[in-house]
Amino acid sequence: MLRRQKNISLTQAIINDICQLVFCLQCTFPALLITAPSVSFEVLFGTLPYSCIVNVVKLCFLPCAVTPVDSVSCYCKVDSGLKTVVGARKFVPGTKLCIQPDTNPNAHRRKNSRREKTRVQPPLLPGLPDDLAIACLIRVPRVEHSKLRLVCKRWYRLLSGNFFYSLRKSLGMAEEWVYVIKRDRDGRISLHAYDPIYQLWQSLPPVPGEYSVALGFGCAVLSGCHLYLFGGKDPLKGSMRRVIFYNARTNKWHRAPDMLRKRHLFGSCVINNCLYVAGGECEGIQRTLRSAEVYDPNRNRWSFISDMTTAMVPFIGVVHNGAWFLKGLGSNRNVMCEAYSQETDTWTPVSNGMVNGWHNPSISLNGQLYALDCQDGCKLKVYDRATDSWKKFIDSKLHLGSSRALDAAALVPLNGKLCIIRNNMSISLVDVSSPNKRVESNPHLWENIARKGHVRSIVRNLWSTIAGRGGLKSHIVHCQVLQA
Repeated sequence: MLRRQKNISLTQAIINDICQLVFCLQCTFPALLITAPSVSFEVLFGTLPYSCIVNVVKLCFLPCAVTPVDSVSCYCKVDSGLKTVVGARKFVPGTKLCIQPDTNPNAHRRKNSRREKTRVQPPLLPGLPDDLAIACLIRVPRVEHSKLRLVCKRWYRLLSGNFFYSLRKSLGMAEEWVYVIKRDRDGRISLHAYDPIYQLWQSLPPVPGEYSVALGFGCAVLSGCHLYLFGGKDPLKGSMRRVIFYNARTNKWHRAPDMLRKRHLFGSCVINNCLYVAGGECEGIQRTLRSAEVYDPNRNRWSFISDMTTAMVPFIGVVHNGAWFLKGLGSNRNVMCEAYSQETDTWTPVSNGMVNGWHNPSISLNGQLYALDCQDGCKLKVYDRATDSWKKFIDSKLHLGSSRALDAAALVPLNGKLCIIRNNMSISLVDVSSPNKRVESNPHLWENIARKGHVRSIVRNLWSTIAGRGGLKSHIVHCQVLQA
């Protein structure tokens, strides 16, 4: 019993030391809210007492006396819940191996050569094992990650790799941002990111030159964090096979293997984390295309799939109930629709109630197919499979107008809700978890989270009218949600 109390007292002393270290860290990085429920020391240390925890206050740049932590003590079993010790040591070089208490630390000590000394790196956080340091850093909000990369080289390497963000995702700490690709008045493409938690637009690196003025290109997300731009038409060189992608974790652009066929104005989708493209146009005798292909990121290569039954230039598409539906114009300018089955690799013509009432951007969420039912995106409709028809789903009663700036450009899922993005960069969220509730009695079902774009668009439209311009020319080309 006395031995157990002694061990608890020793562990309590270690926790006190760690709390002081984290308290000092809080002075430099106020974003580390250690007193938040998600950072509870019950998570980090099981059922051990934590009376040592105090309310964190902002005492920046105050000198603090911290009891040094023994660098050869074993903390492997302190945080058995996260199970990050092995992974952290594999990912972060320079971490000392654990030495059990009954092992003499001087038994195998030898003189370090100059080469070995250069390999010794400082810890991520002074006085803390790297696994506990990572457990703290993964709780920093995503909006602060760009600042963390500037602290030192080890932090930069940590936040530039897959281990850090994979751990955030596995622990449910990954954040979803809205990424918007917009074309300005001069026809140039730019990329913007919106943080729905802090409701801020973030600056991003410019789009590579080959896509700065491209037309009719595709956009999709693979692996949750890679934003792909592919195909399209260069105003000078014509149709392209080029493929690039933006990594939300590293905030950089990269190249990917080119497509097998040049094409623009085509349809695209993602099924089982594979990118599918079909139809479109290309210069030549057969201007409208029937061919289709798929990109597998695991194999890092493109391959052809079955051709469509007829050539088509799609203008709308959606994946619903395991099938990819495409609706567009055929070579004779007639409207047609086809469905692709990934399991059988076959295309089938479709003509039903879903296709007949399907004109605006749509999305499949929780087994239901939703579509915009008005120009400004303030009304939604849902497809009823039993009656094979579209029916009214929700009406916000907050119609904005009919100008191009207020047109709804995209409909994407965001944190389990429907996200409507308009050309003026205003964003609305719709909670579809309770379809029987009315917005009039439950105003929280419809939420506007980005309104500054609406104010800017009013000023721009007024100035355009005074200057004699034909209205706002900038518009959203694509919109996706990325996680990191």
